[in-house]
Amino acid sequence: MRKLSHQEIAKQRYTIEQLNYEKRFPIYVLLDNIRSLYNVGSIFRTADGARIAKLFLCGFTPHPPRKEIEKTALGATNSVPWEYHKDPVELLTRLKIEGVNICALEHTDKSIPYFELPDDAFPLCLIIGNEITGISKELVALADIAVDIPMFGMKQSLNAAVAFGIAAFEFARKANRL
Repeated sequence: MRKLSHQEIAKQRYTIEQLNYEKRFPIYVLLDNIRSLYNVGSIFRTADGARIAKLFLCGFTPHPPRKEIEKTALGATNSVPWEYHKDPVELLTRLKIEGVNICALEHTDKSIPYFELPDDAFPLCLIIGNEITGISKELVALADIAVDIPMFGMKQSLNAAVAFGIAAFEFARKANRL
């Protein structure tokens, strides 16, 4: 075994132009009042790696162009389709009408482990909540399903960008099998 060089890895990557012709996974992501520009940048980068359909930045979530977002996104703001929406309720209502299931990544009385997401949940919009308060009650009430990440230590949650990464790649794996 040997580690691949940067050039070898780069040959396997899509260009932005190629991504325009590739089918994206039926996964939308809504960021509900994320406060950290670095979390937003990290989520952009992960969303690129998981080839999500679109990223919705809502409420007071910062959006490009911002140097702090670019610092962690490393160009992914150009490869991930995104939109800003002040009102996430209006957006989720429209997505539901379009047949998109709403999935809250949140501890609720009905949450299931993220790895038990049913195959028929796609297309879905995954909501990622504020780093302190989580997803607003208003958006949880609109959710069709809630998933959480089982925690085995003292803490009950992970950083928003880390939690998104865990769920995004599992959901992309499931969507890729369909």
